[in-house]
Amino acid sequence: MAKDSQVRVLLPDRVHGPLRAILVRILIALLCVVATAAVVWLERDGYRDLDGKLRTWLDAFYYATVTLSTTGYGDITPVSESARLTNILIITPLRFLFLIVLVGTTIEVLTERSRQQFRYHRWRQRVKRHTVVIGYGMKGRSAVQALVDQGYPADHIVVVDSNGASIKAATAAGCVGVLGDARREEVLQQASVPGAERVIVATDRDDTSVLVTLTARRLNPKATIAAAAREEQNIGVLRQGGADVVIPTAESAGRLLGLSIIAPNAGEVIEDLLEPVAGLNISERAVRREDIGLSPSRLIKNGEIVLTVIRHGVSHRFDSGKIHVLQPGDIIVVIKANELMQPDAPVAHAEEPAVE
Repeated sequence: MAKDSQVRVLLPDRVHGPLRAILVRILIALLCVVATAAVVWLERDGYRDLDGKLRTWLDAFYYATVTLSTTGYGDITPVSESARLTNILIITPLRFLFLIVLVGTTIEVLTERSRQQFRYHRWRQRVKRHTVVIGYGMKGRSAVQALVDQGYPADHIVVVDSNGASIKAATAAGCVGVLGDARREEVLQQASVPGAERVIVATDRDDTSVLVTLTARRLNPKATIAAAAREEQNIGVLRQGGADVVIPTAESAGRLLGLSIIAPNAGEVIEDLLEPVAGLNISERAVRREDIGLSPSRLIKNGEIVLTVIRHGVSHRFDSGKIHVLQPGDIIVVIKANELMQPDAPVAHAEEPAVE
């Protein structure tokens, strides 16, 4: 659990093991020694030892080692101008690189912090029209997976949770993570809720969901907010708090279980609709130009069954009898076969919001 004063934004990144980091540093150090020894050997006539000139590769490697490590015994010295110039222009930068490798842990921490700060500020400047998921438990993970399965980019999703392990799992999945208590307004500000297009509230407590929904709606009056309710009696409170859609998780699961027992075939259809990859798929889209003037039932020829038509913000179900033909600006909710099950169908790409 994060402290109240801590809010951290974690961007998705690759994680490398400590063994790889150590091996990379050793390799860089060896390359510095070899490069220095090669330069010295090529200009061996410009160096003097206590008993004369450099004669062997061992002398060159010895000079490279004591020079890069700043030991500097002084028994081998550059005497020609070209050798001294080489020490200034080539060997000295190699010495700096060698020392950076030796103290690589401290430098790496400072570099990583600077890199993360740069990425964070760049992300804050460009993030907009993204999706914020509050809570990364079972409901939150399933919601994120559903978005990804629909073609929504994972790096356009910001996950907020007070559990460090959950945020680590979210960033490993490619999402941006915000570690903090979502009940606090500053945490939602860090998640850029005011610029979000969608907010999913998937906490484990209804009272927390109500508070988060109220705060999110106040920060962003235009966002679409979907919230999960553990108890049906709290649905009205969440709607009053600003949620556009409320899903009663426990009751919905219970109804599906009862339906599956009484009408197994109907339950199978519902399960098919909930299948994340294969099977049927419920989607919402704007009416296309070729759809205008057609009745909703005509779209079945295109493999789509229209469930609802939203016109001027009002939903009209398929059985209302009020929608005879589709008009420009209509939004339709349809059932269609998942495109992964149709190898000959062109792949549809979801519109990506402008965020990096």
